[in-house]
Amino acid sequence: MMKKQVFTIVLLSVLFSGLRGHAAEKLVLMLDWFPNVDHVPVYAAMQKGFFGEKGLSIEILSPSDSADPLKLAAAGHVDLALSYQPQAIIAASAGIELRAVGRLVGTPLTTMLFLKGSGISAPADLTGKIIGYTVPGMMDRLADAFAFINGIGDYRLVNVGFTILQALVSGEVDAVMGPFKNYEPAAMEMEGYQAGFFEIEHYGIPPYDELVFITGARGFEKRRAEIGRFLEALEEGIAFTLEHPEEALEIYFRAVPEAPREMERKAFMATYPLFGPGTKLDVNRWKAFADFALKYGLIEREVNVDELLVRP
Repeated sequence: MMKKQVFTIVLLSVLFSGLRGHAAEKLVLMLDWFPNVDHVPVYAAMQKGFFGEKGLSIEILSPSDSADPLKLAAAGHVDLALSYQPQAIIAASAGIELRAVGRLVGTPLTTMLFLKGSGISAPADLTGKIIGYTVPGMMDRLADAFAFINGIGDYRLVNVGFTILQALVSGEVDAVMGPFKNYEPAAMEMEGYQAGFFEIEHYGIPPYDELVFITGARGFEKRRAEIGRFLEALEEGIAFTLEHPEEALEIYFRAVPEAPREMERKAFMATYPLFGPGTKLDVNRWKAFADFALKYGLIEREVNVDELLVRP
């Protein structure tokens, strides 16, 4: 996403002890990116005491690299991480022991983003161009699949990480795979730029869950009950956000005071209808994406989706 800030470990910890006479059990959650409005239901659940009522305290960390959260969760260094369905499928195929336990956003947000007026109006216009990507090991592979399906040739991939706008404006890249359609166009508009983008699910990439919660296989067995309570509280946070979007957004702004209010308010208006409903993962949808990933070379080995997806 857009900010150049690198959050080595930005700690936002809110402790609630909802069970009288019992200390709250702590879960450490690493976000997929720096805090932004995609995470509003999590902050709402924290501040409204939904986690505390389940006997949980939640500690939020932000990654220094967008590839870190899944790896750290799989290794047991954090209890849960927000990641992406394609990234989870790729990691599982590579033999990483992880489990997907629930979702936050069940709609693809990822785009192929470019500057309006740059001469790009169809995917084929990216032939011969430099394409950036945001999440190593995932967005580069999605970019290759997108290029193959849409007849894009003679392109070069460059990892731009968090520096999406800077890379586009400087001419380092012509387009970027990975920016979210609910966020980057609003951020670019605030900076005086008009975004164009291709929604990848309309260009041959099957629908998938954008933001999902990942834990390690061992961590899941160890903390299964706590993760189950986490998801129950999160569903309350999602419901609250859908019913009271303005209040939920203000809760987020109080928790993240450095957030650019005007831009994130605009982004939130495009985001909050996409939360939920619920957190349950659709095994058939995941199997369809895993089949796609194998067919188009995102993965080399089949993934046992029935083992990957678990429900506490």
